[in-house]
Amino acid sequence: MLRRSLLLAAPGLLALSALRPAHAATGTVNVLYAGSLVNLMEHGLGAAFDKASGGTFHGFAGGSTGLANQIKGKLRQADVFVSASPSADKVLMGADNGDWVRWYITFAASPVVLGYAPTSKFAADLKSKPFYEVLQEPGVRIGRTDPKLDPKGAFAYALMEKAEKAYNLPGLTRKVLGAHDNPEQVRPEESLVGRMQSGAVDIGFFYSTETTDLKIPFVTLPREVSVGADYTVTIPRDPANAAGAEAFVAFLLGAQGTAEMKAHGLDAIAPKLTGDAATLPAALKKLVAVG
Repeated sequence: MLRRSLLLAAPGLLALSALRPAHAATGTVNVLYAGSLVNLMEHGLGAAFDKASGGTFHGFAGGSTGLANQIKGKLRQADVFVSASPSADKVLMGADNGDWVRWYITFAASPVVLGYAPTSKFAADLKSKPFYEVLQEPGVRIGRTDPKLDPKGAFAYALMEKAEKAYNLPGLTRKVLGAHDNPEQVRPEESLVGRMQSGAVDIGFFYSTETTDLKIPFVTLPREVSVGADYTVTIPRDPANAAGAEAFVAFLLGAQGTAEMKAHGLDAIAPKLTGDAATLPAALKKLVAVG
């Protein structure tokens, strides 16, 4: 998994100054985020926040569900949690789950696409044949994430199940993907891109933000089978740096954060709150619509 620390030392931008003076956002802000956002966090949002805050950003990437379970099990501390699906937040909500999360804000979306290695012998077929036929061709090497740890892996199954019904192809999902933990396909989210770029994978299930950001060629899937990420952000209970956490969320949802997301291929949407609005920090309430 990927770690990143940035020393942040610049005057606060409007999004932060509206929240509180820039000097108040000091200390380390631990942000656990979906692995599909590595490039955004590493080369976009993190650097921009660097110029707008007076603290230290520390990021850790991984599969959203896996990260949620680490928070729940007290294996990793988070001031901010950015997920690729509300399902990961729900792992942390409610008394039975320790009330780690009381609210989350949906702020961006990204559909699942099929990325492919340009040197793969299956690349031409993927551009000229139905995707579900190419995924069944002998020898094709498919890459995806573990559905137990990462929403993108679950989306791969949802997509194939929709295709199975839409095109009347019983057994398609099992034939293409095999078991949920199929070792011939499953890779950690943060290493799947590298496997594709090295040529070890012919075709992979990715979010459009990844393929756009990393210039991986891809095919957009038909509307009848479309699935995708709904990115969320929350501040889990008892953050070590509450002020820094609020500052980061405010920056993410502000004008410059939105611009960074769009530059990295995310579809920014109007921030929408789900959960207990009474527990949302007061300074963030004006930034979201209550769902």
